[in-house]
Amino acid sequence: MVIKHNLSILKGKRVLVTGDTGFKGSWLCMTLRELGADVVGYALPPGREDDHFNLLNLDRLIHHVNGDIRDYSCFKRVVDEFRPEFLFHLAAQALVRLSYDEPKRTFDTNIAGSVNILEAVRNNESLRVLIYVTSDKCYRNREWTWGYRENDELGGRDPYSSSKAAAELVFDAYVDSYFRQRETLGAVSVRAGNVIGGGDWALDRIVPDCIHSLRDSLPVTLRNPVSTRPWQHVLEPLSGYLLLATKLYETPKEFSGAWNFGPQSDDIRTVLNLSQEIIRCWGSGDIRIIEPDIPLHEARLLHLCCDKAHQFLGWHPRWNFERTVAETVTWYKEIIAGTPASSITRQQITEYYGSDHA
Repeated sequence: MVIKHNLSILKGKRVLVTGDTGFKGSWLCMTLRELGADVVGYALPPGREDDHFNLLNLDRLIHHVNGDIRDYSCFKRVVDEFRPEFLFHLAAQALVRLSYDEPKRTFDTNIAGSVNILEAVRNNESLRVLIYVTSDKCYRNREWTWGYRENDELGGRDPYSSSKAAAELVFDAYVDSYFRQRETLGAVSVRAGNVIGGGDWALDRIVPDCIHSLRDSLPVTLRNPVSTRPWQHVLEPLSGYLLLATKLYETPKEFSGAWNFGPQSDDIRTVLNLSQEIIRCWGSGDIRIIEPDIPLHEARLLHLCCDKAHQFLGWHPRWNFERTVAETVTWYKEIIAGTPASSITRQQITEYYGSDHA
């Protein structure tokens, strides 16, 4: 695998990833494994047989511990035993619509669970780098036409968004109260736009919904076709997290703070645009627009300003919208055709990091 941006620092390092059974977590763990890191994952068991984690047989490639971030004693035991140098916190209840049905679970996981992560970090001196993942939805969305910056107001109208805003406030409190005084610890919160890519089968997400429909020769149904989102391939923000991790390891305080990762502004598209491009790459399909079954609030316009990452990290997206969708659809078509997930996932990781634009 081609290693860019001095990611070789991660080779042989002890890395703990919460949420490794999830979509982003499984891609991150596979990338870390390719980089030669010693990886431990901590998460609830995967929910489906065809989850990316299972398809990769990731439990044979990394050390995985079944655990809930709401269980502090269990998580602290893993931290104490493994003594990680890097911690990527991705575990979350990550679905907006589910947060309306299960608000307590959402707040317990995204706020109290994150407190447990931070408390374990506070009580463990081995850690050098903390990458604390929240969401682009942590910002109070005013439907602005320009992107949100890292110092814009936090907030949220739905349980998921407000839980992520609260998780950011908790992070800031721990940084100011405890982490800033630890000279060898670098800690950042990272906020990414809507990620897509192979291996995502979650409910109420546009890409898996499209793939299910196209595979079964059914029309793709859309509830909010004009909603605009910063779609990006899952490898894009993960590359930013990994780059930040190496920078923090070398200079812990210089890069601490909050960071946005999203696509270029001219690559932001509507749900309808995304669905049409998926169908074009698939080679067939139709779209049917329906009324939302439940009148829940969903933001129509949301994107991020990533100037900070561009200017101070030298991070830029590598795959444009068309390439992102093409790689995503290719992954699913290959899997349906019988290609092992580990093969196509490794191939896409290698192509991404070997890009001429890396």
